Amino acid sequence: MIEMNQVFEMCVNKNASDIHLCVGRPPALRINGQLEDLSYEPLIASDTERLMKSIASDEHQNRLRQTGTAEFGLAFGDIARFRASIYRQKGVYGLCFRMIPSKLFSFEDIGIPSLIKTLLNKPRGLILVTGPTGSGKTTTLATMIDYINVNHSRHIITIEDPIEYYHTHKKSIVTQREVGIDVPSFSDAVIRSLRQNPDVILVGEMRDLATIEAAITAAETGHLVLATLHTTSAAKTVDRIIEVFPVNQQEQIRIQLSTSILAVICQQLLVRASGQGRIACFEIMVITSSIQNLIREKKTYNITSDIQTGGRYGMKTFDAYLAELYRKGLVTFETALEKAFDPEHFKLQFKTEQ
Repeated sequence: MIEMNQVFEMCVNKNASDIHLCVGRPPALRINGQLEDLSYEPLIASDTERLMKSIASDEHQNRLRQTGTAEFGLAFGDIARFRASIYRQKGVYGLCFRMIPSKLFSFEDIGIPSLIKTLLNKPRGLILVTGPTGSGKTTTLATMIDYINVNHSRHIITIEDPIEYYHTHKKSIVTQREVGIDVPSFSDAVIRSLRQNPDVILVGEMRDLATIEAAITAAETGHLVLATLHTTSAAKTVDRIIEVFPVNQQEQIRIQLSTSILAVICQQLLVRASGQGRIACFEIMVITSSIQNLIREKKTYNITSDIQTGGRYGMKTFDAYLAELYRKGLVTFETALEKAFDPEHFKLQFKTEQ
């Protein structure tokens, strides 16, 4: 009979990113982006219920009964931390876990351009880290927070659901608040944090209008705000924020966003050419007077062109970064072509090399 500690241990030993436990299938790990079953019998309903009860508190079980889902962080001794999501489907329980790396990474470790460090030195503004679920946004933000923590004397407030990376006080003071435990919602936490003398505010996810509005206001009023969205390009990120607001507010938000935003970092994780592990690919947009005008004048469709010609500012499109990874032999041509935003242009670019 399989126990959660056994699954956690195998996840750590195999360097998997995720665990999936569902009825009708053996426990599965996601390794290098692919699901691999463990050598166990398919789970039955009583298995997933027993495993759920072994790691969920009474409060989490009550939330699961009321809403059908419970999410929280938990530790596997001193070895690893996991983000847990427990849910009901077809009347039975399913469990999913994301392993949180036990150590904080440097900019060099995850490939974030050092240009971003200069933006983290600024006293105010909005930096957005975007990408699909599982693209490493949380790890990138943790690296940014640690850089500020090590190099600046500031009060950093993180608002997360759940808390994933734990930060100790270094040169900065770090206050970490968990939605649902320390504070009722992201928007409420951002608004209340303004009374707690913060210098830096991390918003784990800008889920709704109230949170986005609070984050932009915080950035405008003299705070450095780091936040995430589930978007795949800089232009789409700007559009997504604006479209959340009612039409009669969008003109004002365009102006506010154009003056408060510092950068958009879009990222995805790709399987390495070696087949061992994954590597991040980024699109970097840094605000310029030209991009500010594009945002104000409803011409966000031209932002990608500005990124293409903005190399002197440290900007880079996703496909250009992808081409660099391929040239360095870090990803295969097939992987790069699959992920490229403009696969035909990407293929033409390397036609003579194939």
